[in-house]
Amino acid sequence: MLVAERRELLLARLAADGKVLAKDVAAELGVSEDSIRRDLRDLAAAGLCQRVYGGALPVSPALADYASRTAIAVDGKDRVAAVAAALVRPGSTVILDGGTTTLAVANALPKDLEATVVTHSPTVAVALLGHHGIEVFLLGGRLFRHSAVTCGAAAAEAAQSISADVFLLGVTGVHPEAGLTTGDADEAAMKRALARRAADTYVLASAEKLGTASRFTVLPFADVAGVITDADDQNVQKLAEGGVAILRA
Repeated sequence: MLVAERRELLLARLAADGKVLAKDVAAELGVSEDSIRRDLRDLAAAGLCQRVYGGALPVSPALADYASRTAIAVDGKDRVAAVAAALVRPGSTVILDGGTTTLAVANALPKDLEATVVTHSPTVAVALLGHHGIEVFLLGGRLFRHSAVTCGAAAAEAAQSISADVFLLGVTGVHPEAGLTTGDADEAAMKRALARRAADTYVLASAEKLGTASRFTVLPFADVAGVITDADDQNVQKLAEGGVAILRA
């Protein structure tokens, strides 16, 4: 089998099974595991998969640039946002993460809601300008353009003064084995810093993020109160079986 044919097979297996195990594919094709690992490394470099220990997982579409992500799974994000918005109680303090799903949450909040929103997302802050009962605190820092959020030391330090009831967390990948992941190390660290400042953290997970993974771990499932998702597949079932609370959107 030619290298190109082998890589096409790996991508087809990834799409069909949701993962590739290098050892199993190597035995099936009669090639070395090193050959399969090289294939997966090259596919990952091309953005076609996410390498993990022993193989690869599907790469998250949420790694695309911010403008492109605004057109991905719009209906699913709106359904997730509606459930998430209902978690924001009058008089409470909520931390809104950055990204297109949390922007949908901001738009879904009732216009007459009186609450406090802390965010490191300029786009989320601007979306709340018309919510006159919401006090908005915008955390400053280095602007990470991919997700239109601030991060880095200044943003993390500013987060230390926050005490919130709920953190609505956005991630790029939600996988029963790989966990909650995102594509940038500094952004992952900022998300952890924000999660430590809230009593409860809920994950915003529209269907396209389920079963995918990115490079950097954000939090273990044990540290979140639940996952809000419109997905209904084997990944959701595995999460539920593992004790993760699922809020259906």
